[in-house]
Amino acid sequence: MPPRGSFGPRGFLTDEEKQHMPKVTKALLIRIFSYLKPYLLQFFLVFAAILLSSVVGLFPSIVTGRIVDEALIGENMALLIKLLLLAFGLIALSQVIGVLESYINAWISRRIIFDMKNQMYRHLEQMPHSFFTSEKQGDIITRMNTDISGVSSVISGTLSSVVSNFSVLVTTLVALFSMSWQLAIVGIIVIPLLILPTKTVGKTRWKLLSQSQAKNDEMNQLVNETLSVSGSLLVKLFTREDREYERFVAVNEDVTRLAIKEQRSGRWFAVVMGMFTQIGPLLIYFAGGYLIIRKFDPTLTVGTITATVALINRLYRPVQSLLNLQVDFTRSLALFERIFDYFDKEVTIVSPENGQKPDVANQPVNFDHVAFSYDPEKPLLSDIDFTVPGGKMYAIVGPSGSGKSTIVNLIPRLYDVLEGSVSIGGVDVRDFDLSYLRSQIGVVTQDTYLFNGSIRENLLYAREDATQEEIEKACRIASIHDFIASQPEGYDTQVGNRGLKLSGGEKQRLSIARVILKDPKILILDEATSALDSISENAIQEALEVLMQGRTSIVIAHRLSTILKAEKILVVSGGTIAEQGTHEELLQLGGVYRELYETQFRTVLDYENGES
Repeated sequence: MPPRGSFGPRGFLTDEEKQHMPKVTKALLIRIFSYLKPYLLQFFLVFAAILLSSVVGLFPSIVTGRIVDEALIGENMALLIKLLLLAFGLIALSQVIGVLESYINAWISRRIIFDMKNQMYRHLEQMPHSFFTSEKQGDIITRMNTDISGVSSVISGTLSSVVSNFSVLVTTLVALFSMSWQLAIVGIIVIPLLILPTKTVGKTRWKLLSQSQAKNDEMNQLVNETLSVSGSLLVKLFTREDREYERFVAVNEDVTRLAIKEQRSGRWFAVVMGMFTQIGPLLIYFAGGYLIIRKFDPTLTVGTITATVALINRLYRPVQSLLNLQVDFTRSLALFERIFDYFDKEVTIVSPENGQKPDVANQPVNFDHVAFSYDPEKPLLSDIDFTVPGGKMYAIVGPSGSGKSTIVNLIPRLYDVLEGSVSIGGVDVRDFDLSYLRSQIGVVTQDTYLFNGSIRENLLYAREDATQEEIEKACRIASIHDFIASQPEGYDTQVGNRGLKLSGGEKQRLSIARVILKDPKILILDEATSALDSISENAIQEALEVLMQGRTSIVIAHRLSTILKAEKILVVSGGTIAEQGTHEELLQLGGVYRELYETQFRTVLDYENGES
């Protein structure tokens, strides 16, 4: 099967690779070299080991010639044993050098990957929230893991392979021509016979492999769709079993046909290549025999011919590898370009030098004619202007998609305003030390996120030095302690990936307990009780009211009971503050809030009161 993704087989570039071939520039090469520079000494040792291994690797073949001429023909048993031991020792030495070179190479590769992954993780940590909302998570993981790990193949594969193949090629050619230039030329003549069929048959096999892969993808898609829980149910309900079986048989037939065709071409290719690799030695035996029999070269011996045959077989592999150098080089540069593309993404939200750390307790939060947009051509917020007094609670309501969550996300600088300013206690949030600013703000979101770990680990994420007593106190306030205590492992209970082992209400209460443990000066609740039933919400609403006391709080709410407790209600519609005031004042206006009240809030209130 061909490799998945955009990379094709060795020796060939896919159409996608050809269209996106990286532009080789001095700046790109210097940037790549900057990652290799700290390990220049180790690279020198690797290249020295490769060169030494190439030289040592010549001698077993040369010794073979002496075995034939001096030991076998000369009938010298003692010399035969001595030369055989020498050949064995040289082979062993070459293998040991190869192991040493491989070890150093692997160490260099892993250290460079270590450096790049650290740099990538730190860079991605600092990327603005908008990066993670626009990029696919799979792409981020691919760049972080697959692409950077691929650097290993560039270092230990492409770079070392070029040096190794070039060393073997040069040393072998020197040895061949030093023994017999005539036989060396005969052996070299065969090389084009190896290259041409490899290229031709290789392209044919790649085409077949690509077609086979496409059909396999089609078959896997069919299996996934029809044999999944939902898919199999649909097939049964619409009695499509026979039709789906016919589709599967047809696709399976194509897969089988292409696989047989590819394997058949592979077998013939192996036969042809096996014949061509034997042509070289046969021609050398013929040319050497001719020179000896006709006495054209009295210095040529049977041992020399034997050694030449051994060396010529050593020559073919590096020649073929070096012919693929352009493909390997292109793919290596493309890999680095993909990694650098992420490194070059701008970190737009940064902490200013000497950022301010003012006391924000009971300080007002002010939005001064704020405008914001994810896309310059599609304004989202415009002229948002209001002030939440210090220690007071404001509620934000509005239709779905009106921009409520975006407004509160501007306070901890998950995004930066395009116009106007957001300030706390008269200090623009962009002038705050970023870590300090976010440490003073507690946020409970509608979409609760828990890490795959224990309940305790998720709670300590708010404050690592919290004591067990503080943890339990926060959980009691959030009405989750009794549930945790009832679990066999208590606070060491595993929550599963994204908290999937817990219900929505349990996750929400844990999230609230986590914010309580953080003890922030400013509190933002974004539909914080949306995942709770009425009984759970009533139990925790009192806890939230205690938590909000003495804190500047902004609550995005969908339940009237929460909204009625607000000092003021801000009604967001169409990306602006359409109305603001108390519940009674807004009802009298007869505008957006009145409509929301009639269609949403009142229905929920009636449900909570048990009315039909």
